[in-house]
Parts: sequence; C-alpha cells; structure tokens
Amino acid sequence: MQKPAETSTLPSLRRQKILLLLERDGRVMASELSHRFGVSEDTIRRDLNELASADLLHRVHGGALPRSSDSGKDYLTRAQQPGDIKQALARRAAGHVRDGQVVLFDSGTTTLHIARALPLDINITAITNSPEVAIALGRFERVRVILVGGELSPHAMAITGPQAVAMLQGVHADLCFLGICGLHSEVGITVSNFEEVATKRTMIQHSGQVIAAVAADKLGTVENFVVTPAVGIHLLITEADAPDDALAQMRAQGIEVERAG
Repeated sequence: MQKPAETSTLPSLRRQKILLLLERDGRVMASELSHRFGVSEDTIRRDLNELASADLLHRVHGGALPRSSDSGKDYLTRAQQPGDIKQALARRAAGHVRDGQVVLFDSGTTTLHIARALPLDINITAITNSPEVAIALGRFERVRVILVGGELSPHAMAITGPQAVAMLQGVHADLCFLGICGLHSEVGITVSNFEEVATKRTMIQHSGQVIAAVAADKLGTVENFVVTPAVGIHLLITEADAPDDALAQMRAQGIEVERAG
C-alpha cells in the first residue's frame, strides 16, 4: 500500500522536509519527492535549486546530495568555531608521524590542529602550502619547515597556482595530511574552491600515504569541485560516533578507517 502524498501549499515547509529527508537518507531524488509531496517534478526541481543557491545542498542529476556544515565558510570563520572534535582527530592523526619523515601538510583548520598536536621533539621535514601551518611548525626546534610558493587564496588561506604545483611535483613525501571539504563514497574528495584542486591532486600523487582527518558531518557530503575518487585516501580518521554505514562504504573501497576517541 502506497503512502499518501504529503501535499502542502507552503513551499518553505516542503523545503524544510526535503532537508530533513536529505539528512536522514543521504540523497534525495526529484521523482520520489514529487510523489511524496504530490507536486510536479518541476516544482521539486525549483525547490532543490533554491536550496542549492542557499548552499544547503548539492544538486546532481535527478536530485541532490548533502553539503557539509562548513560549506561556504571561509578559513577565518571555520577557525573561530569550537575545536574539540578537530583536536581529538588531530591527536590521533599526529600519532602516525615518525622521526625522519618528509610530511606534507595541506591547508585547513584540522591540519593546523595536527601540526600543533605533534610531539615537541619530533624530527621531520614539513612541507606545506599553509602559512598558518608553517608558523605553527616554526616553534618546533627539530622540524625543518618548507613553505610552498605561489598565490595566496584568502578564502582558504592556502598557497595555490602553477608555482605551488610545480614545487610539489618535485617532492615525494612519506606522508600527507590532506584537507577535505566533502567526502562521498561515489563522488569522491571534493572542495569548494577550484584553485585548491590542482595542489591537492599533486599532494596525493606525490605522497606514499595520504591521511584525512574528517569530522563525521563531512562524510557523505559533496562540494562543487572534485579532487579525486575517495580511494585517493589511504587512511580516514573520523569521530567515534561516525555513522557505521558511511564508514562501511569507505572500507569497501579499501580505505582504512580509524575512530578518534
């Protein structure tokens, strides 16, 4: 027996319900929403487009996928948010660094926490495209810091552009801590700034191991620009209470998963 359509004359209420369904199911399809709410697919497409314009979801063919809670926020805004979760992820990630390694630190607030969480006596060569990370690592007496050159993206506080890519192409790092805006098992690793795509791809290509420390609310979410399939990550570190189904999808692709307490 089919469920009756949830008809409503209030577009705002219907859109709120669409967001709740998206949060619950991880994906919505226009045809299914049309049947559920008893309106045309054109109406649903307008709803999805309005929600996408407000950065509340990511439009795909036939429907929509979630966006992370950080979507559209610049670096300084994200840096001012409570950091308890990121600090827990950072402590777990920092435990993978060994003396003598060459380590790539991508830009991002979580990556900055990882740099700060390293043991003070660690002996590594750190290469980064983040001025903030370079400054944080400057207090470590035994860390050699190399700052990638190029153009600064104010939104991401990251050095990007062809100069940065060319410099990274001359590196083969033991380990890379990759910053991620969205991670989806089908779509892959995504970011909100196009200028970051080339530097992140190059970091992945020139690293022996790629680690991503990702808050649970970024799992299953999508941003506008694809860096690489999810298998570009070797190890995913996320929250202890991250959804089991999302982590199972990552493990199914051969990605190792660790939960941070």
